[in-house]
Amino acid sequence: MELTKKTHACVQITKDGRTLVIDPGGFSETDAAVGADAILVTHEHMDHFDQARLRAGMEANPGAEIWTLASVAEQISAAFPGRVHTVGEGDTFTAAGFEVEVHGQLHAVIHPDIPRITNVGFLLDGSVFHPGDALTVPEGRTVDTLLLPVHAPWNKVAEIIDYVREVAPRRAVDIHDSLLQDHARPIYDSLIDKLGGTDHGRLAPGTGTEVG
Repeated sequence: MELTKKTHACVQITKDGRTLVIDPGGFSETDAAVGADAILVTHEHMDHFDQARLRAGMEANPGAEIWTLASVAEQISAAFPGRVHTVGEGDTFTAAGFEVEVHGQLHAVIHPDIPRITNVGFLLDGSVFHPGDALTVPEGRTVDTLLLPVHAPWNKVAEIIDYVREVAPRRAVDIHDSLLQDHARPIYDSLIDKLGGTDHGRLAPGTGTEVG
C-alpha cells in the first residue's frame, strides 16, 4: 500500500490501482477526494468532513462510495442514493479492495461543557489505523502504521505519547497537524521520538510512503 499525506487529517491510500481517501475535510486540498474509489469519514467536524470535497470526489467517479457514521451520512446520502453507507463500532466491510474494521464510538473530550459527538476509527487491512479525533485503541489488533493525531484542541503531548505506547505500532505517522506551527514541530518530534517507543515520523502534504 502507498500512503500519501494530504493536509491536516486527510490521507490517501492506494493498493492494486484503487484509491481510498480518509477525512477530506475543510483544511485539506479542495481536490483531496478526487480520484477516490472509496471515501471514509470519521466524524462530522469540518476539518474532517466537508460536503464540497466529498461531492467533488463522488461526482468525479460515479462508482465511488462513502462509508461513515450516521451523523455524516444523513447530511450527504440524499445527494448520492445507494452510495453512502452508515457504519459503527464493530462493523467490517470491503471498500475499494481494502478490508476495513470500525473501532471506537466517541470523539475525545474537548471540554466537559461541550457534548461529545460520535467518532469512529478505521483499520485498513489489519494494518493501518486512522482514529479520527479520539485516542482509540483497536482492541485485539496489532497495528503496523498508526496515523497519529499529533496536535488538536482536545489533546496534549503526554496523552499522545501514552497513546503511541498503548497501541504499540511498528511506526507512527503524524496527522491532524495543520494547526501545529513549524517552530513547534521539533519539540513534538523530539518528545514523541524519545518517549513513544516506536519509529515516528511525519510527511509533508503531497508526499508518500509505503505502509502495510
